[in-house]
Amino acid sequence: MALSDASHRIIADLLASRTGQELTESRLWRVPSALAGIFRERGISNVDQLVCLLDNPGEQALANDVVEALLNNETYFFRDHAYFATLAHQVLPELVRERAAARRLSIWSAGCSTGQEALSLAMMFAEQPARWAGWQIEILGTDISGKAIAAARLGRYSQFEIQRGISVAQMLNFFTESDGGWQASDRIRALARFQQHNILDPVPAPGRFDLILCRNVLLYFDIPTRQRVFERMSNALAQDGWLMLGAGETAVGQTECFEPAACGSALYRRSDPCGIARPRSLAVGY
Repeated sequence: MALSDASHRIIADLLASRTGQELTESRLWRVPSALAGIFRERGISNVDQLVCLLDNPGEQALANDVVEALLNNETYFFRDHAYFATLAHQVLPELVRERAAARRLSIWSAGCSTGQEALSLAMMFAEQPARWAGWQIEILGTDISGKAIAAARLGRYSQFEIQRGISVAQMLNFFTESDGGWQASDRIRALARFQQHNILDPVPAPGRFDLILCRNVLLYFDIPTRQRVFERMSNALAQDGWLMLGAGETAVGQTECFEPAACGSALYRRSDPCGIARPRSLAVGY
């Protein structure tokens, strides 16, 4: 597929205006396969023809479909197991102590895609019913993709999806096989709710979170946009809360709103106000 410079700019601008994401040179390889379904539906063969259609009045639905197709919804259960181990043995124990009086935790999985990250967190809590008895656990999963959020709310996964990241015991304990795939149990679905949301928009309710996971989202933003995201998350995070980024992401040199935590290369604590570090304790394991 020949991708003209003009068409590339139009598609890139469309994605950026709707999501804040950059369509960089390193991501161009995804465009032909990502848009292949739209080409078939519309009976066209290249991006130049697609751009011509987008210029027609009343093609808002097509623009939405193009943006949806270009979003990267790659995810799987317990993605990067070491990160979840850090949550289990260092982050959550500290939050247990700090929230012992209120016995309530709010967690935000930003860029949750089809829900596996949020449901992985739900499984962590469900596997320790005695520890979390009497606690109110709220897990919010958000994503800019309406299709991804619809799938997350459904909570039904293919054989391929269900085998990525979880053990056979977890699969049998928390999912039920049906003709349509593997259905997440009400036990874990009750802990997580899903909402379509752009991370650049105002913070979703409840507006203050004890833990935010924003993994492999910032990779697609330029530095000014990342700074806006960090400001949003700083405003959304409790003063003594935790932020977890992806393996290829960092807040160092990107923002003054966060500082590295004393444990875990992907973990950050809020500087409040931005740029002023605050004292913090280091959690110990279970």
